Amino acid sequence: MLQGCVAWPEDFARRYRERGYWEGLSICDALARSAAARPDKVALVHGAERIRYAELGERVERLAAQFVRCGLQPLDRVVLQLHNVPDFLYAFFGLIRAGCIPVMALRAHRHTEVKHFISGSGAAGYVIPDVLREFDYRTMAEEMRASCPTLKQVFVAGKPLGGQHSLAALMEQPGPAAPLPRLDPQEVALMLLSGGTTSLAKLIPRTHDDYVYNAKRCGLLAGFAEHTVLMVILPLGHNYNLASPGLMGALYHGGTVVLAPAGDADTVFSLVEREGVTVVPAAVPLIAAWLNTRLPERHDLSTLKVIQNGGARLAPELRARLRERLECVPQEIYGTAEGLISMVRLYGDDEAVLESSGIPICDDDEIRVLGDDERELADGAAGELCVRGPYTIRGYYNAPEKNREAFTPEGFYRMGDIVRKRGRQLYTEGRRKDIINRGGEKISCDEIENYLFAHPSVKAATLVAMPDEVFGEKACAFVIPKPGMSLTLGELTEFLKGQRIASFKLPERLELVTEFPTSPVGKILKRELRERIAAQLASERKS
Repeated sequence: MLQGCVAWPEDFARRYRERGYWEGLSICDALARSAAARPDKVALVHGAERIRYAELGERVERLAAQFVRCGLQPLDRVVLQLHNVPDFLYAFFGLIRAGCIPVMALRAHRHTEVKHFISGSGAAGYVIPDVLREFDYRTMAEEMRASCPTLKQVFVAGKPLGGQHSLAALMEQPGPAAPLPRLDPQEVALMLLSGGTTSLAKLIPRTHDDYVYNAKRCGLLAGFAEHTVLMVILPLGHNYNLASPGLMGALYHGGTVVLAPAGDADTVFSLVEREGVTVVPAAVPLIAAWLNTRLPERHDLSTLKVIQNGGARLAPELRARLRERLECVPQEIYGTAEGLISMVRLYGDDEAVLESSGIPICDDDEIRVLGDDERELADGAAGELCVRGPYTIRGYYNAPEKNREAFTPEGFYRMGDIVRKRGRQLYTEGRRKDIINRGGEKISCDEIENYLFAHPSVKAATLVAMPDEVFGEKACAFVIPKPGMSLTLGELTEFLKGQRIASFKLPERLELVTEFPTSPVGKILKRELRERIAAQLASERKS
């Protein structure tokens, strides 16, 4: 396994192979098997484009050969930062077929995060759009190349700058294919990003064996088969949309993937009607918006069977409204990019479907709920969920200190979530660590507080979650200004934008105070601040 990664102990690995969880298939083997079984079936829909399985496989192989010709080598890390377009699939599978390891960045990430991903992974390559929403990724890539010694190659979906490669031009190159490596199913296939609960995101190495199982099993529990038409709205770089079950789950089971250009109700429901969509992975903000429009009644949604929710818990009343208004099954999916996925079974009883966060997908997902004293709690008691299993990592990449914090001595991953369990049924109750969950996007309070303290008008600052009806939570900054100085939210936002951080991390409310509530040892009592801002918002809504 790649140096810097933590392998499963051999006795566990042997058990997972013997029980059939690990098939010995690479991610590209699984794709090739689907393509061989149904070459003429449409695999991908994007606007007017309809790409068959055979075409997808051919483009992946061609691009993989060109990556090799450009100098990429097996186990090279390559940061992949593309939005939801066909080039994402070609680049993702093409990098893996070339033996490289894509590091899954998101469109919203900017200089600070991207530099961290490149430096932390030792990336040799970077795959980007050209210009998207008035932001030029090519210029950022050149800044990265100047400051990150390992970064040699930049690949652009669109028009490249000098010294950069065009993905489209590479796929059109004639001539014999470069020899491609044999892929080891036990090797690292890709790196996902952690939620960044303490600082910038950690790198999560996923192997072919464990990630193919992840996608296959999640797809089975979502009812995926050849008839499945999956609409993807949320970023494919997220584990949820990539393989839980997402894109890879749909392709493993021979379905069709439809890439939606936007998530508004008119776009989504028009596509459902036009393409016969059967499943939509969504998140709380999208679902809340859809349910607050009359558009569903204007479209034929008879093919739509399941709306999935991931990232943050969907309230029971919204699950019930989905079932009543859209006549489809709401399927809650709870989990983490580090491994464990828990899914509500499609046709369970009302209590499970409407209230719970599901059951772990594998019988060998070992789950423990621990109290503050590290002892396992009885069913019904709230504590931190700790897990290990055939697709839950045993360590972050090149992070021994973080691994000692994040994993128990027995190899259980600490999820950081407070849950209750009844047997194997899970009920989530929130985060243990200090992060804000903005509609599934995780904001590290520690990270943003560091930037707040750099503002010249700030004497002291802290960041807390405030309730929001659409996103669940948003960030509120409490600031003590320096004597004689003041600060507005607009000024603070402009300053933070200058730090080149992702826009979803920006505070959306500013409260100026003269002091913070503190404990006897001087610790800021964030719970009191959360209660204060929640009460203030409630009062404002009434007035």
